[in-house]
Amino acid sequence: MLAVFAPLAAVAAWRLLRRGRKAGVRFSAFSRIPSGAAGWRAKIAAATPFILLAGLALLIVAAARPRSPLAHGKRNVDAIAIVMTVDVSGSMDALDLTPRGEKFSRETTRLAVVKKLFAKFVEKRSDDLIGLVTFGGYASTPSPLTADHEALLNVLKGVEIPSIALDDQGRAIAADEQMTAVGDGLATALARLKDAKPKSKIVILLSDGVSNTGAVEPDEAAAAAAKMGVKVYAIGVGTRAVRTPFFGRDFFGRQAITYADMTFDEKQLKSIAKTTGGTYFAVNDKDALESALEEISELETTRLESDTYDRWNEHFALFLFAGAILVLAAVSLSMSAARRMA
Repeated sequence: MLAVFAPLAAVAAWRLLRRGRKAGVRFSAFSRIPSGAAGWRAKIAAATPFILLAGLALLIVAAARPRSPLAHGKRNVDAIAIVMTVDVSGSMDALDLTPRGEKFSRETTRLAVVKKLFAKFVEKRSDDLIGLVTFGGYASTPSPLTADHEALLNVLKGVEIPSIALDDQGRAIAADEQMTAVGDGLATALARLKDAKPKSKIVILLSDGVSNTGAVEPDEAAAAAAKMGVKVYAIGVGTRAVRTPFFGRDFFGRQAITYADMTFDEKQLKSIAKTTGGTYFAVNDKDALESALEEISELETTRLESDTYDRWNEHFALFLFAGAILVLAAVSLSMSAARRMA
């Protein structure tokens, strides 16, 4: 803040204090010029720029928000860097994770269940750096690694399946036929972990489909993860039911429960986990997914020393008040010296 306003203050000082060209008239009879010191208005006019500049300087200091710690300490924390990598292809609208006895709803789709359980997982790992990567036909990073878990959870709530997917000819693709770029998703997660501070780095890769698109092959991404020392804990979500229920559209375009045969490449996910030294979890209901995340929560950690500031003593109010008084005083004195009214 000081770096931004300091040059502006310097320019203001130069404008207020610079001396213009001297002007005068020739007059030889100096004895006839009234003697005596300058009047009070002249003295006020000369002092006003300095008062104004002092007030502006105090306001700049206040904008920088000076403060000092009232309580300071260090503590050791057990932390790892985690990137949650979630499949958001159309098949995540499937309803086969709906708890027995509950009705199908938007709250029981695969993605909705995953989001709820991931939120619980994040809440239990308060000291970890956690990021979020999503992938369907392409990979994106809704949230980089962060210790601000409240912000992360807000981002997680907004993760949705794209409303519609199109093929190369612009035709709509059915949910069970949409693209899934597993390799791109994993490669993006590795990029987010590259410069993370904790030594222990993992990826939780959750998918329910077959990798059928993307610039990076899943095996290539797995090899890169192994080279970086990043473990991938792969979670295969879904069942092999011949007729899997999911949300779709009827003949009239209205939302309806439809059924489709879902493919599931468990072999690919197992291979990724094995290559990186991680673990594969097969999940076919909500309880199994919760158990998998609880097991992952017992992972190795890295001990880090962290600074802790419990309370701060704020000083900006004093500078703000004094600066405002000086600026108002300078304006008032200037107007009085010039015989002008506010």
